[in-house]
Amino acid sequence: PQPNIKDMLKTTITLLLSAITVVCSAQTDNKQTMPRSTWQQYFDQLNDIDDMESSNLEELYDQMCELEDSPVNLNSATADDIKRLMFLNAAQTEELTEYIDRHRPLRSIGELAMIKSIDPIRLQLLMCFTYIGEETDKKGYPKLGDILKYGKHDVVATAKIPFYTRKGDREGYLGSKYKHWTRYTFRYGQYLQIGLLGTQDAGEPFFAHGNSMGYDHYAYYAVIRKLGRLKTLALGQYKLRFGMGLAMNTGFTLGKTTAATMSVPNNSITPNSSRSDAYYLQGAATSIEVSRNMDITAFASYRKIDATLNKDGTIKTLLKTGYHRTESEMQRKHNASQTTTGGNIRWHSGGWHVGLTGVYTAYSDSLKPDKRQAYRKYNPTGIHFYNTSIDYGYINHRVNINGETALNDKGAVATINAIALKASQSLTLTAIQRFYSYRYYSMFSSAFSDGGKVQNESGIYLGAAWNPSSRLSVLAYSDYAYFPWARYLVSEKSHSWDNLIQASYRLSPLLTLNSRYRLRMRKEDYNDKELKSKYLIDKTEHRARLSLIYANTHWSAKTQGDASYVVYPDGLSGKPSSFGWMVSENMAYTNSRISAAANVGYFHTHDYNSRIYTYENGTLYTFSFPMFYGEGMRGAMLLRGNIGSHLIILCKVGATKYFDRDKISSSYQQINSSWQADMDLQIRWKI
Repeated sequence: PQPNIKDMLKTTITLLLSAITVVCSAQTDNKQTMPRSTWQQYFDQLNDIDDMESSNLEELYDQMCELEDSPVNLNSATADDIKRLMFLNAAQTEELTEYIDRHRPLRSIGELAMIKSIDPIRLQLLMCFTYIGEETDKKGYPKLGDILKYGKHDVVATAKIPFYTRKGDREGYLGSKYKHWTRYTFRYGQYLQIGLLGTQDAGEPFFAHGNSMGYDHYAYYAVIRKLGRLKTLALGQYKLRFGMGLAMNTGFTLGKTTAATMSVPNNSITPNSSRSDAYYLQGAATSIEVSRNMDITAFASYRKIDATLNKDGTIKTLLKTGYHRTESEMQRKHNASQTTTGGNIRWHSGGWHVGLTGVYTAYSDSLKPDKRQAYRKYNPTGIHFYNTSIDYGYINHRVNINGETALNDKGAVATINAIALKASQSLTLTAIQRFYSYRYYSMFSSAFSDGGKVQNESGIYLGAAWNPSSRLSVLAYSDYAYFPWARYLVSEKSHSWDNLIQASYRLSPLLTLNSRYRLRMRKEDYNDKELKSKYLIDKTEHRARLSLIYANTHWSAKTQGDASYVVYPDGLSGKPSSFGWMVSENMAYTNSRISAAANVGYFHTHDYNSRIYTYENGTLYTFSFPMFYGEGMRGAMLLRGNIGSHLIILCKVGATKYFDRDKISSSYQQINSSWQADMDLQIRWKI
């Protein structure tokens, strides 16, 4: 574009942002409710950059979508049902459980305002994920006839249509450029859930090139709950979590921001409804209540996995991308297998709990990674792997203590211990200590960390959540981590220090101001061409966000500014400081029949280091946190229509225009244009 056009676009968007915010602020509406779909706004506030760059965030999003589809009836909820409300911290979960047991049947969710520890935002989230139904007596498992008659069917079909052509679409990819997936779910309350999901990424063959089953990946499951002493039975694909996740966790893990505000998830068996071809087990898992104070969980899994093989047939790398678009990617599809079995015994009484976990994993051939690079030296090697752990804890209305210590088959140790203390009615303090030996590994571990792995890390985390009034909430944390061995892009021992503070202030019942600042300092490799040597240098990241949110019964608007500044030591060639910023506006309208959301933003960053992330409304079960760097504009619009009581149609159109390039991405993903636009179409049928 010509410079005058670019300037005109900048001026137009700035005026638009200002005008929209002023108009919305001037509105007067005394009603304050949260539409069911707007929990995503809070989801955006919960997460920091570290979470956005991990698969953990998508897992949390999927669980909250499942919770939205199957809300909790507070009048018949058990303690386990209340623990599904993962946006509550441990003290709030305990107080809510105690309040319901004492005062049920409840007449309205407004009664929960009596629980002082539940702040207004979480009270509104309770409106999204719970309801006040009839108080049901415990009459055992429902009859088959009632399940078939009153069970709910849900079919969702989605297609992503790109208005561009990538290099791989012309040469290299085996399939079309369209991404699509279909999902069917049958549910009867919390008692029974059956699902089938088929998904196809762009570029993957459909009923072609050896893919005779149509979709590239299928997820299927049947889950039964609350059948007498049988708490849960899962058949097909499922996910597991025991203790704090050191030995077994294929599900959700707390991030740094959520660690100060949410409960540590308990042992769980959940269906795999993810579109990812990784991080799940396949077979059967069951949890049985053998006595009032003891549960036993057992599982067995066998599945094909993707891998890169060495010339001798051993496994070089375990792959988890799930992409099968090219000949080479198809050759790596399901060319190895994984067998896993194990179990957990958990005792709990009077707030105390202790659990024992054992996991055995075997592969079709020996793992033999390339260890020429230092950070891979302690990657697992062999066919058979064992992990055992003990988890422990205590909880009451003031304190929540959780911990786990694990061993692998080499005798290496990993341990994590956390305490959350309700210091006052408005202040909760959290501390997390972890030590993960560089020799420790587990095929299915996922726990709180800075480096993203349960290996080669020790550290201490201190967090605080303070709600001094109904208007103000403040969250802060400081996390120090030490890495005794080399990591990716860090060739020797190193450390990092991560700090964040964020505040939310309600200017009025309809207007909220949010702010966030994050400071992160860590080490990375630097290749000095003059000295012909490699050494570690400091990398300091500053990230800030300021947003103004207006929301009433039907309308909402958010004006947001983001900034990032990455600093390296002075005088290093090839490592200049990097600065970036983005200003964006989001508007939404919703009623019982139709809803619409639109966003527009301008971004300008020096390079990838100062990239910006921002939340964007998407279709159902679609997580969207796009990343931007360089200079350009982004706009998107989402329309949703409810046709009758059964049919929902959604359409999203989005486009990104870059001012600093005429090509987007590289290799097979390269687009020979400065524009990238696409459309998502989705149909949902519920009966």
